[in-house]
Amino acid sequence: METPLSPSAATETDLGLTEGQIGKVCEMIAAALRKGRKSFRSNAVQNIIEQHGPKLQEEMTSATVTVFENIIAWSSNIIARAVKVVRSRTPKEMIKALGRAEYTDNSVVKAIPKGEGDEVIVEFFKLGQYVSMNDLAREYAKRGLTPDPYAQAAANEADPTFADKHPNGAQWKDEDGNWCYIAFDRDDDGRCVDVGRSYDDWYDCWWFGGVRKSR
Repeated sequence: METPLSPSAATETDLGLTEGQIGKVCEMIAAALRKGRKSFRSNAVQNIIEQHGPKLQEEMTSATVTVFENIIAWSSNIIARAVKVVRSRTPKEMIKALGRAEYTDNSVVKAIPKGEGDEVIVEFFKLGQYVSMNDLAREYAKRGLTPDPYAQAAANEADPTFADKHPNGAQWKDEDGNWCYIAFDRDDDGRCVDVGRSYDDWYDCWWFGGVRKSR
C-alpha cells in the first residue's frame, strides 16, 4: 500500500489555505513564541509592535511563506510504502525472492543487515543531484531515517514495477567501515538488483529508502 506524503494534483477546491489551516499555523507559531518568551524583553517587543508593526508583519509573512515553500518542495519528492518484511530469510533468500537478475558480491550479500519489525513503512526520498555516500548518510540523519535493506527489498518485491520509474537504493557500512549498497533498477536486460561495495557518488536519478529510527 502506498502512503502519500505529498499533496495530489491541485483541483479548484485545493487552491489556497483554508481558515482551519491558517488557524493551525497561527497556533504553532504562538506555541513557539510562548516556549521562547523568556528570551525577549517585554518592553522591547512592545516598542517593535507599536513602532515597526508593518515591517514586523512583512518579515514574519515572508519567513512563513518561505518555510512553507521549502517544506512543500522537500516533501514532493517523498513516497512511502507500508510493507510486511520476512526477517527470517537469509540475505541470499531475500535477494532470490525478488526474482530479479542478480549482480551481487556474495561477501556483501552475507553482511546485509536484517533490521527490525515485521510491518514497517519505507520512506523513499529523491535528492535529484549527485551525492557522495558520506553526504547521503547525513541526508538520512536529517530526515530521521535509517537504511533498511530488508524492508526496501520487501517494497520492491511487493511491487516489482516500482523501480522501473523509481530506481532506488540504500547503503550501510560493513564491520570494516566500508560502504556497501543495494540497488534496485531496470536495465536493458530487465529488472535487476545490485549488491556490492563502493565509494562512488550516487547519480541524480536515484531514490533512497529508509525507515523511521526507533526511539
